[in-house]
This record gives sequence, C-alpha cells and structure tokens, in this order.
Amino acid sequence: MAIGRSAIPLQAIQPERGRLGDKIRLDRIDLKILSVLQSRARISNHELAGEVGLSPSSCLQRVRKLEQRGVLGPYRARVDLERICRSVTVIATVKLNNHDHSDFQQFEAAVAALPEVVEALKVSGAFDYMLRFVCTDMAQYHELSERLLTESYGAPQISSHVVLSASKPLADYPLERLVQVSGDG
Repeated sequence: MAIGRSAIPLQAIQPERGRLGDKIRLDRIDLKILSVLQSRARISNHELAGEVGLSPSSCLQRVRKLEQRGVLGPYRARVDLERICRSVTVIATVKLNNHDHSDFQQFEAAVAALPEVVEALKVSGAFDYMLRFVCTDMAQYHELSERLLTESYGAPQISSHVVLSASKPLADYPLERLVQVSGDG
C-alpha cells in the first residue's frame, strides 16, 4: 500500500521470523520513519521524507523495505464504534483446566472462529488467555462465552470484565525506548 493512501497500521513493528533473538536492525532514520507512520499513517511520502531528512525517492525505498521485511504493516483503519453503533467490549480471562497441547490448539481454533473476539493473547500467570470481545450487547457476549465453555476443549473457566471506558486507548509504541538503533543511518 502506498504512503499517503494507507490507513493507520494496527501493528507497526513485528519481529522478523527466525531464530529466537534474531531482530531486524534499524538505524535512526528507520526508527523515525516508523515513529511518524504509526501516528500519522496517511502522511504523504513527500511530507514524510521532509520530516526524516531524506529525498522522497529514498524515503519511499526505505518504507517499502520496511514493509517487505514485515516491520511495517498490515495497514488498517481504526473505526470509532461509538459513532456508528452500540457495542459492548468485554475483556475475558480464560483458564484451561487441562493443559495438554491439543487442548490449547483446539481452544485457539475455537477462538479464531469467532469474529467477535478481536484480540486473543496467551499469557503467563493465574490464567492462560486474555480475550477482547466486541459484541452488540451482553446477550451476544453471554451466548459466545457459553459456546466457548461448552464447545472448547480444556474445560475453560472464564472471568468477564466489561470495559466501561478507555482511560488510555491503544497508543503508539514507544519505539525510542524499545528499539536499539544500529549505525548512524
């Protein structure tokens, strides 16, 4: 997707797949490009180039390289649901009673089949998963959670937490604090 016509990237940085610990090396210009794009993905390539101190062609070449390496993208738009419909967001913590590998796989397949589960995280600690449901109402959430309880393997226990408001919505990654810059760029 071309710069200037893209939407906001939901995930700005993903580690390159490979050996554990292998990371893509970024210089300070790459980091600046990512910082700008994660907050203003619709910026034109010309404007981006000016902000990072490159020619437009060099900037576009770097952006394309970041996309090809899987560091940048996929591009998505954030939709303000409150402006278009009624919905309820529920964060569910899930603990599987059985911890066989096949139970985890079957539970994850059941979750993947539910479009209302917009995020699923396998976590450590007192429970195994955190799921973010976005449903039309509590009745729909109840139906979906009951389906997970009865159709999933691993005999899950689900604790539900209804989101009342977002005191800090999803923010940009603090790249300057997370990424170690290589070279001078």
